[in-house]
Amino acid sequence: MLLREGLIGLLTRCGHEVVAAVGDAQALLVAVAEHAPDIVVTDVRMPPGFQDEGLHAAVRLREKQPALPVLVLSQYVQRAYASELLDSGDGSGVGYLLKDRVGQVEEFVDALSEVADGGTVVDPEVVRQLLRRRRDPLARLTRASGRSWH
Repeated sequence: MLLREGLIGLLTRCGHEVVAAVGDAQALLVAVAEHAPDIVVTDVRMPPGFQDEGLHAAVRLREKQPALPVLVLSQYVQRAYASELLDSGDGSGVGYLLKDRVGQVEEFVDALSEVADGGTVVDPEVVRQLLRRRRDPLARLTRASGRSWH
């Protein structure tokens, strides 16, 4: 709730019109259908379960409207979440940022504009972890086989 109110204030001060602010994933789906926003900003975790409801809502929105720009915020790097979001829709207008980035106002506003314009924005920490995971073939082998290789 505090982050949502802060984002509303930030976006309003930066000249953006906030057409809806909702508290759960179902309300997000309804608000997007009702207001047809230019961009959606949502949290990965939303009520009722605070798991990945916001992410799944974002993916559903992009399935229905592949070109709808969506910026998802997350507290932690979740590689699977980032991959699922980046693979959704038509591949344009998508962003996955860590919430820490919101505190860097200029970077956040730039990311929002980039996503709204059809670009892709991924938090540098998410990129780092995605690349690190791909560079370690032994880690994949160990996970796949269930045993260690020496």
